[in-house]
Amino acid sequence: MVVPEGFVVPPWYLLVPVVAILGGVIALLWALEPPVTDRTVIAFAPWMMFGSSLHVLYKLDAFPSTIEPLFSAPMVYAVTAIIAGLVWIIAIFLHVGGLQPTIARFVGIAGTAFFAVFAMVAIFQSIELGTFAPFWPVVSVVIAGIVTAIAWLVLGLWFTDVAATTGMTGALVVFGHTLDGVSTAVGYDVLGASENVPLSLLILEVGESLPTADVIGAGWLFVLVKVGLAMVILGLFREYVAERPHQARTILALVAAVGLGPAVHNTLLFMVG
Repeated sequence: MVVPEGFVVPPWYLLVPVVAILGGVIALLWALEPPVTDRTVIAFAPWMMFGSSLHVLYKLDAFPSTIEPLFSAPMVYAVTAIIAGLVWIIAIFLHVGGLQPTIARFVGIAGTAFFAVFAMVAIFQSIELGTFAPFWPVVSVVIAGIVTAIAWLVLGLWFTDVAATTGMTGALVVFGHTLDGVSTAVGYDVLGASENVPLSLLILEVGESLPTADVIGAGWLFVLVKVGLAMVILGLFREYVAERPHQARTILALVAAVGLGPAVHNTLLFMVG
């Protein structure tokens, strides 16, 4: 198994409308064919984080029971995609009408606002409960930033064409997966958190069986695998990005989301207890 435990299938009266609306949003975006550039991908980074904040609030029982299944996994991904997609469509029409200078700016600002509001709700709730603990989450972000900088420097020096071609999209992919690796390692080694993804758990258990586990923990191997995997993916996508940038950056944005989404989820969840 590679699917994490805890996946919830919501009732049909919630599932069917969400699937139908998501299909309509995707179809409309397909027809509009908005440009997908480095700036577009970066603009969607806050939306990846927004989805994580929704799932953290779900784990904190912050939603009414009638709509709570919408924010379970994997339903929360579809709900986030619908909201982000609708904002993207609005941004396209505002740009065409001359009311917005760029599409990416509107999408990025809206995503940042959504994430900030829902993340602060989770933080304020944890402060009231006395479970707010920001130290290790902040340490995770700092370490991830340093590791990302080193990895990107290595990529730029030895594989310059890969770094130059993938640009900010590539940097987001590396950072997202690095933060996922670091936050998972900190949670597993320091905070005693469990790991629900079987493949990730297998890597952590391998790290735990090594002689280095008593000195630096088990999570370092998971971080190494995540960073290495991200850089390999960028290498494989270099020609694709150069030849078909629109499609390639769209796929790389999804790759970044697979890393950044769980990473922010871990970080925020550890912060609010």
